[in-house]
Amino acid sequence: MAYGISRPEAFALLQDHVKTPNMLKHCLASEAVMRALAEHLGEDPEKWGLAGLLHDLDAETHTDLTVHTIETARILTGRGLDAEIIEAIRLHNETAHPGEKRSTPFHHLLAAGETITGLIVATALVYPDKRLASVKPKSVRKRIKERAFAAGANRDIIRECEVAGIPLAEFCDLCLVAMQGIAGDLDL
Repeated sequence: MAYGISRPEAFALLQDHVKTPNMLKHCLASEAVMRALAEHLGEDPEKWGLAGLLHDLDAETHTDLTVHTIETARILTGRGLDAEIIEAIRLHNETAHPGEKRSTPFHHLLAAGETITGLIVATALVYPDKRLASVKPKSVRKRIKERAFAAGANRDIIRECEVAGIPLAEFCDLCLVAMQGIAGDLDL
């Protein structure tokens, strides 16, 4: 428990707060993406994975973006979680923290990584078999350019991967492969 919580404890905490199957899958996808990004950059996959897994802990009780992540930060601080994980989680939703901005690769990649998961899922769902295995990296890159497709996936936030030093095409490929690796858990 180098970060104040083990992965099994984090997943149990998530299940205590998040009940919707699709939201749980989103958190699992975000965890997989963050682990892959950490490995790519030589960072700690456990730390980054925990941030991905727990980032939307209060999403079902606080759907208003002006407060989303505030309760999550309170819960995680109370449990003694690593301050950098909490900070990345807080700032993946800057709306709740006026005047504060994402400033590290960890911050930018959590925001970009959790955002692209929705676009990747939407891409898989337009395929006849609705399977991540059928999705090609080129398809994800193409969909990024189509603003009307998965319109809730903010392209500007996804492009923050470049601020963190990962070109957009490479980022799309890394995230897709990460999600394909847990396709069974995502029912895709």
